[in-house]
Amino acid sequence: MANQSALSLFTAQCRRDLRLSLRRRGDIAQPILFAIMVITLFTLATSAEPKKLAELAPGIIWVAILLSSLLSLDAIYRSDFEDGSLEQMLMAPAPLALLIGARILVHWLSAVMPLVVLTPLFAQMLFLPSNLLAPLMISLVVGTPLISLVGAVIAALTVGIRHSGMLLALLALPLYVPILVFGAGAVVAASQGFAWLGAISLLGAGLVIAIVLAPVAAAAAIKISLT
Repeated sequence: MANQSALSLFTAQCRRDLRLSLRRRGDIAQPILFAIMVITLFTLATSAEPKKLAELAPGIIWVAILLSSLLSLDAIYRSDFEDGSLEQMLMAPAPLALLIGARILVHWLSAVMPLVVLTPLFAQMLFLPSNLLAPLMISLVVGTPLISLVGAVIAALTVGIRHSGMLLALLALPLYVPILVFGAGAVVAASQGFAWLGAISLLGAGLVIAIVLAPVAAAAAIKISLT
C-alpha cells in the first residue's frame, strides 16, 4: 500500500508539473532556439567545410544542449518558491525527495528531451556522418538526465537567492564538465574506430548514482534554503 501511495503521488506530481510546463510554451521554445542559435554561430565562426564541421559536431552539439539547459535550471523551483507552493511540498505527506524527483523528471522531459529529439537535425546541420548518429543519440539519452539531476541540486541551493542565474551557471558548469567530456568523447572515440561504450557505461553509472542521491540532496538543500 505504501509503495502504491508513493507511486500515485509521484505520478500526480509529474502530471501537475507537466501541465504547468506545457502552459509556459515559451520556456520550452527558448532552449531550442538558443541551441539552434549556438550551432549556427559555430558554423559561421569556424570553417564551413563539411569535413571540419563533422569533426567538431559531437562537441558542438553537446555544448549547445548543455548551455541551453542552463537557461531553464533557475525555473525548476522558482515559480513554486514565489507562490508558496514549495512550502506546501514540505508539509505534504509524501517524502519531499519523491516530489523533487518528479520535478526533475518533468524538467528533463520539457526542457532537455526536445533538444535530444532535434539532435538528428543538428547533426545534419553539422554534416555529422550517419554512422555516428547512433553513438551520439545514446550518449545524449544517457548523459542529459545527469544535467537535470545535477542542476536540480544546484538550483535547490540557490532557490532563496534573487537573480541567481549567473551564480547557478557558475556552480553548475564545473560539475557538467565530466558529463560533457564523456558524452562527446564517446562519439569522438566512435569516429576514430575506438571502443566507445566504456564512456557510455561511466555515464550510466553516474546516472544511476544521481537518480538515487540527487533528489535526496536537492530536498535537503531546499529545506536549508527555506529555513
